[in-house]
Amino acid sequence: MNLLFTNLVLALVWAAVTASFSPGNLLFGFVLGFVSLWLVRHRFKRRDFNRPRKLLMLAGLFLVELCLSAFRVARDTLRPRMIFRPAIIAVPLDLQSDVEILLLANLISLTPGTLSVDVSADRTTLYVHAMHVDDPQHLRDEIKSGFERAIREAFA
Repeated sequence: MNLLFTNLVLALVWAAVTASFSPGNLLFGFVLGFVSLWLVRHRFKRRDFNRPRKLLMLAGLFLVELCLSAFRVARDTLRPRMIFRPAIIAVPLDLQSDVEILLLANLISLTPGTLSVDVSADRTTLYVHAMHVDDPQHLRDEIKSGFERAIREAFA
């Protein structure tokens, strides 16, 4: 089932790149994706074909967080009396590779209301500035159970 999903994603990517979602072009993209997956099947482990789905889930999570955060920041800045509780919190990292840490820092910085400030020298802590921090532990838990978990699953 994972190969079928991966092949469907490749067909949709093909249709997007060619700017034609006609049935014939989608079918051609599906066949092209099938041949491509068949040619490289020996280079990947079975679990690697699950990665496109996990990456799409990460992108979806980012879009949801982006919309919610943009709404919150817009609402708060348009209020007659702005009340901010800014803070810099330390988020312990479970991610190991530089790419994963960089992706997490960028996703946090691209989300309105938060900004990645620094990573500790030993790469075990990410420092995040947030506009509204009522409970620092809650923000840590949101980052760890949201973006960090999705990145860890996508790159496992």
